[in-house]
Amino acid sequence: MRWLPFLIIFALVWIEISLFIQVAHVIGVLLTMLLVIFTSCIGISLVKNQGMKNFMLMQQKLNAGESPAAEMIKSVSLVLAGFLLLLPGFFTDFIGLLLLLPPVQKHLTLRLMPHLKVWRGPGAGPDSGFTVDGEFERKEVKRIERDDGNPPQQ
Repeated sequence: MRWLPFLIIFALVWIEISLFIQVAHVIGVLLTMLLVIFTSCIGISLVKNQGMKNFMLMQQKLNAGESPAAEMIKSVSLVLAGFLLLLPGFFTDFIGLLLLLPPVQKHLTLRLMPHLKVWRGPGAGPDSGFTVDGEFERKEVKRIERDDGNPPQQ
């Protein structure tokens, strides 16, 4: 089981190198490098735009007192997509672009929503608890030395 991450990384690197060689064979090495850089730039731009829109939706839901759980899952999908798009390669770009598609995000949201619980803390929302009203007064504590010369324990 502890070898599984290494096997996954090895398989990912093997797929990326194989795809890079195949694409470079068809269109040339220079165009392949430019294509990898171009797809990364376009992907990051898409992640940035969708991320800002998703952040605004989360803020609106929080202000309305609703649960932003679906938007939180979309945010995780966007962060993962951004990471995959930053990695050079066609396979990771493809997976990253898949994570940006709304149907894929909706499917992930539906699959992960039952496992997500949002707690906004005490006092969140309109009818969320009770209020205690009271007064207090701060008093100075005088240190009185005991008979043995040591200050009192607090």
